[in-house]
Amino acid sequence: MPSTNSHHRLSLGPLHLGAYKHKVSKDPARNELAALSWKIESPPAVMYGPADDSTGALVSGQLLLDIKEGNLEVENVEAELHIRTVHKRPFQAHCDKCSEHKTQLQKWSFLAEPTVLGSTTSHNFPFSSLLEGHLPASTDNSLLSISYEFTATVKFKDLPKHSLFLNKTINVKRALTVPELPHHSIRVFPPTNIKADVHYPQVIHPLGSNTLTLRLDGIVKHNTDTKTVEYWKLKRLTWKLEETITTMAPPCEKHIPKAASDDEAVRKGIKRTAERNIGHQDMHSGWKSDYSPDGCVEAEIDFSCSPSTKPNCDLKIGSSAQISHQLVVEMVVVQEFAPVNQPKQVTPTGIARILRMHFNVNVTERSGLGVSWDNEAPPIYQDVPPSPPGYTHPVSGADSVQDLVLGSAPVYTEGSYASSLAPSSRESSRPSSIHSSRT
Repeated sequence: MPSTNSHHRLSLGPLHLGAYKHKVSKDPARNELAALSWKIESPPAVMYGPADDSTGALVSGQLLLDIKEGNLEVENVEAELHIRTVHKRPFQAHCDKCSEHKTQLQKWSFLAEPTVLGSTTSHNFPFSSLLEGHLPASTDNSLLSISYEFTATVKFKDLPKHSLFLNKTINVKRALTVPELPHHSIRVFPPTNIKADVHYPQVIHPLGSNTLTLRLDGIVKHNTDTKTVEYWKLKRLTWKLEETITTMAPPCEKHIPKAASDDEAVRKGIKRTAERNIGHQDMHSGWKSDYSPDGCVEAEIDFSCSPSTKPNCDLKIGSSAQISHQLVVEMVVVQEFAPVNQPKQVTPTGIARILRMHFNVNVTERSGLGVSWDNEAPPIYQDVPPSPPGYTHPVSGADSVQDLVLGSAPVYTEGSYASSLAPSSRESSRPSSIHSSRT
């Protein structure tokens, strides 16, 4: 009789803990038959100058098709370059047609007919495109995303499931020329006599420091009636860089307002706006103060964009989208007075003012050492002069270059040209030469 305390072993089978396989996303640009890639040969796509004057950027490269084994009949190789615009706050939420728009710039078809390609070598298909200067630069912010996408497709005959698809992004930038001299601006702040003299750069970069020079005049005022001196003393100085993004989210055909009473502006789209600070600093010291009768306050302020905010460059696309930046400088001044005979006995009046100034600045990429494609000079090779050689000793007997190269034409007398081409003269001379060679 079996014991009541006996235990039965339960077999759960082998636990294949290490046999779990992660799903690997399949690359559409390669399979077991072939692989498709690309190679950009042109410099980075940078548009130099404003949109009205820029000549654009040149993009060139090659599509590389590698057949892994044997021969394959390729039906067609096509490529396309287009601009992809994504509105992150579209006209109608959760509508793909309202949020995404594509504009084709160029299309290539590399094969006119099906062609058999082998695995002995890599097959190259060159392409090039000129991005016109009025096109916008690439951007990605909280409201709008603009990207240049290059797509390529390879279709094999009788093998539709083994087609190759390549999708790449071209980063297009715009670089403005930095003026040699800073911009000069003068601001007054009535009812006070304070005048601000400011020098600042109008073109700045996302990375790097910039300097603003500030001078405040009219901070000292003498009152002859009360025999006192009034001072405006600078207590705090704050600067900040503000970024403003404005877009117009257009509707798709399905969501266009149908009612005639709707506002025409709403039919074109809904305006979206986003503002943020991309750099700021509070200063309570760091300037020079002179409170003599002709005294002033002088300060040099270093300002820059904070890299952590990932600032966007300036952008202007008609009335559809705009990215702009402003440098805001705020100063807190406090009024004090003292007797003329005892200038150290300063007494606050309890009056304070906030002086605020706004300056438009352009945030742009650095141009570096690059130049526009139409200003590139041809290469200069070693041991090759920049111009054809010059001759110091003329060749005698040649009246022109044609005479020097071809020589002078023979001069025939009357009847000599016809006799020289006559068959009889050629035939008569031939037997004699043969006879002489035989003898």
